[in-house]
Amino acid sequence: MSAPNYLREAPRRYRLEGARCKGCGAIHFPPKAICDRCGGRDLESEGLSGEGELVAYTIIRHPPKGFEDQAPYVIGIVQLKEGVRILSQIVDCDPTELREGMRLKVAIRRIKNDGGFIEYGYKFRPA
Repeated sequence: MSAPNYLREAPRRYRLEGARCKGCGAIHFPPKAICDRCGGRDLESEGLSGEGELVAYTIIRHPPKGFEDQAPYVIGIVQLKEGVRILSQIVDCDPTELREGMRLKVAIRRIKNDGGFIEYGYKFRPA
């Protein structure tokens, strides 16, 4: 990822910032220019709580290129308090202890290192 793209995505990566439609109140993550629910174009930034529960998960044992050093790792769907569902890596846990409905909290962690440019982003861990 280029440095300009990384900086443009910083609010979403570090503050878990979504968008709320002023027309119908729907919250979107990642932020969108047009509301999926009503088609409205008047959306404002919405900071998300970063707290939610695990909906589903899987353990990745054969990762894609660039993530080999992290395998095995857990990817899960987290439903935030605001109702938004986010696909994220689940960290700081024993995969055998994970269960649906488990309370999780956002954590900022290293995503990958592209030869000197270290990318950070959100992951979730048990609350």
